[in-house]
Amino acid sequence: MDLKSTYNRIAGDWMKDHHGDTWWFEGTDKYLSFFKPNAFILDIGCGAGEKSKYLAKKGFDVTGIDFSEEMIKLAKEQVPAGKFFVKDIKFPLNFEKSFDGVFAQAVLLHIPKNEIVNVLKNIITPLKSKGYFYAAVKELKQGDKDEKIVKENDYGYDYERFFSYFTLDELKKHIQDIGLKIVYGNVVPFGKTNWIQIIAKKS
Repeated sequence: MDLKSTYNRIAGDWMKDHHGDTWWFEGTDKYLSFFKPNAFILDIGCGAGEKSKYLAKKGFDVTGIDFSEEMIKLAKEQVPAGKFFVKDIKFPLNFEKSFDGVFAQAVLLHIPKNEIVNVLKNIITPLKSKGYFYAAVKELKQGDKDEKIVKENDYGYDYERFFSYFTLDELKKHIQDIGLKIVYGNVVPFGKTNWIQIIAKKS
């Protein structure tokens, strides 16, 4: 099953499963501190809209995209004031407007390493000059493979997903290579995963 079909299948269960996640609060609040009220933020790989809802409650104008139609349905239910579209970040996003911020939490971890730079270039295209980019991915564990397909049965049925894992320096380099300036980076342990968070500014 391809990744899009997997997320369409697990959308509801995934939303319930991740509702209690807390690792992203500090990094996200740090990111939001760079913006004026009512700034336009593009939530890349918005999933079921949990983070979009958080951004909207903080007073920002949120647009969300995801390649899963089922996730977008849930996001529209969670954030009626938001604007949501089915889009795949591997292809041109074709937004007529530009955004003060691009927020990419737990989405680049599904992109193969040999495609990451092209995808990064693609998703910052709608970012305004002097706008801010946020990315969060899973940290590579020592001795582990940096790319793998993970088979799971968390929800009472089998499914699998492709993951890429990064080091903090590796992700920083990719982001710097596309012309952004790093302004913040940290690693947050949560459960079995260490989450890398980076904030960068578009010059």
